[in-house]
Amino acid sequence: MKCSKLSISTILIFFLIANAGFLFSAEKHLLTPEIMLSLKKVAEPRISPDGKWILYSLTTPVIQDNKNIKDIMVISLDGKKKYKITTDKIQGSNAIWSPDGKKIAFLSSVSGKSQIFLLNFETFLAKQPKDGQKPAKKGKEISPVQISDLPHSLSNLQWSPDGKKFLYTAEVKVSGPLTDKYADLPSAKVRLFDSVPIRHWDEWNTDNYSHVFIAEIPDKGKITSSKDIMENEKYDSPVKPFGGIGDICWSPDSKEIAYTSKKVERYAFTTNNDIYIYYLDSNKTTNITKENKGADGFPVYSPDGKWIAYHSQKHEGFESDRVRLMLYNRKTTEIKELSYNLDQWVGDMVWAPDCKKIWFTAEEKATVQLYDITVPDGKWNIRTLGMQNIDGGIEITSDGKTIVAGKRSMLRPTEIFSIELKENFLQLKPITDVNGKDYENLKLADIRERYINSVDSQLIHTYIVYPPDFTYGKKYPVIVYCQGGPQSTVSQFFSYRWNFLLMASQGYIVIAPNRRGLPGFGQKWNDAISEDWGGKPMQDILSVTDSLSKEHYIDKDRIAAVGASAGGYAVFWLAGNHHKRFSAFVSHCGVFNLVSMYGSTEELWFPNWENGGPYWIPKWKDKYDVHSPHVYSAYWDTPIMISTGEYDFRVPYTQSLEAYTVAQSLRIPSRLIIFPEENHWILGLQNALVWQKEYFEFLDKYCKNKVIVVDKVPYYMKMYYPFNYDFRDRKYW
Repeated sequence: MKCSKLSISTILIFFLIANAGFLFSAEKHLLTPEIMLSLKKVAEPRISPDGKWILYSLTTPVIQDNKNIKDIMVISLDGKKKYKITTDKIQGSNAIWSPDGKKIAFLSSVSGKSQIFLLNFETFLAKQPKDGQKPAKKGKEISPVQISDLPHSLSNLQWSPDGKKFLYTAEVKVSGPLTDKYADLPSAKVRLFDSVPIRHWDEWNTDNYSHVFIAEIPDKGKITSSKDIMENEKYDSPVKPFGGIGDICWSPDSKEIAYTSKKVERYAFTTNNDIYIYYLDSNKTTNITKENKGADGFPVYSPDGKWIAYHSQKHEGFESDRVRLMLYNRKTTEIKELSYNLDQWVGDMVWAPDCKKIWFTAEEKATVQLYDITVPDGKWNIRTLGMQNIDGGIEITSDGKTIVAGKRSMLRPTEIFSIELKENFLQLKPITDVNGKDYENLKLADIRERYINSVDSQLIHTYIVYPPDFTYGKKYPVIVYCQGGPQSTVSQFFSYRWNFLLMASQGYIVIAPNRRGLPGFGQKWNDAISEDWGGKPMQDILSVTDSLSKEHYIDKDRIAAVGASAGGYAVFWLAGNHHKRFSAFVSHCGVFNLVSMYGSTEELWFPNWENGGPYWIPKWKDKYDVHSPHVYSAYWDTPIMISTGEYDFRVPYTQSLEAYTVAQSLRIPSRLIIFPEENHWILGLQNALVWQKEYFEFLDKYCKNKVIVVDKVPYYMKMYYPFNYDFRDRKYW
């Protein structure tokens, strides 16, 4: 049978109409681990002195090569013009403007160690093609030039305001190692110690320390010499492991350097960081915060040179004490708290050019917002609203009219935004959109907030993340996320491990409670976990789980609990106390045994504060007996996946081994994943991808698809458990 021309045309028209969505727009898809781990990351925004340009770092993950490409970018404040400063051969980070805005300096390790590279921005800009012109040919571009040849690798680069010097930090050897005592035994491999800590975060203690250096910038030639302003001191600046470039700064007249260091004898037992002032003219150093025994840091000089604003915590040994905003009067040396009536933690901050106020970030009920506070009276206001975290550093233009900051949420990683300072509640305008193409056809989740009653009638803020294709009338498996810290808010973060959008995209409803012991809801709520880890904070998690499991769309027989660090502790504790609420558990680098944790962690001020004191003192022994998850391990009956990094010295991998041994002894389906080269976090791209795949494989099997587990514990093993009474008034066997 033959078709007429008309019928063929008609068929084509119907085909085009039916397939219009396919032909003219890509099909929407779900977030996968591969897509998430391939997303670009922006950081380190720096405004040019004239306020027209922003420097930032751009990290592009390459999973197949297991590496990150790190570039320096510059973009106009309106986002219309964008250029790459680095080249294919010269990658870099820590980019800064010269005080006159004509040059850009940054650090690159292309030569084998991190050194200073310089680009003449005026010349670079002049060589860029105008609209309609072709870009310069390869080899004709303006490339950065290495201007330092120093003996060590550099970090935390800063330009002096007068343009004549750089400061940076570098690892230096202060004294010979103790192993030199046995130089005649060269094949001996040994570490010798006479004090604690013997290791920190992810490295064994050696005789290397991070010091602050000053380098003069010559008119010609490379920088080949510098001055160590902490010479022969066995202390670090910034303080490891989380200190950074914000803990060191120049005075406006370039005559002083303020830096943070922890110069104490009993290093493992205190959080007493202080701020030191180094005077370039006299080579003398003064501690300006010695009266405070808590942690001080993040000094920022006011533009007029009158004040130093800084962060301070009052209580020694408590890393999660309220972070106060303090003012140091350089003329009178008087110190006052500016944020005395703000019951939140002060974050990133920047002075207004007229010195009449300070702009800063702080948490506000599971978000991070922009605040301002007037100087010197301390009147503060929240200036932004919304489901967002404003973080990653804030910068202000020299005219005081615009702030540039990073913004992220549970749905999107950090992008750079501008904020015009002209309204009561400020609007954020996007500047970068480095992941825009990845998000064009990505299905997003719906995020809701709810306040749920606790056992003592307190309200627990909770995020609920629904799958992108959520359908009423259908029952869904659930992941209950247990936050770590232990004092760290479940805010609008975009995590590359505990990613709520990714979990929801795999068909799970995610429940993320801000149980007591987290900041953002006042210091009293934050403090409530100390000495009560296994008490009301765990009951908060159970209260939220019980309340939401009554919802018609939640399958109460398919609920998993997951978390890391103190969140991993929560998982271990729940495993012995959940009364069949959960069908699967996942714990990463979790605290399992509070007693052995005390003897193997590095910063002893932490267990001393959180548990009241050492386990061998009768006054505090009961805290360990009641709150340690290992005490309840005889009650374990649910499949569990446990992961850890061998270089985690904060929560040593032996904690995970202890827990895994329990699960295997009880014949509970369990999986152990050890990453030999990772620390408390999984940072390697391919390692992270393996973890995500194992994570979802385990949860899909024991939660989503609910494989039934039969009790296979041999009778003889049950007989030998030393449980003649029940800590929670429950009978197990």
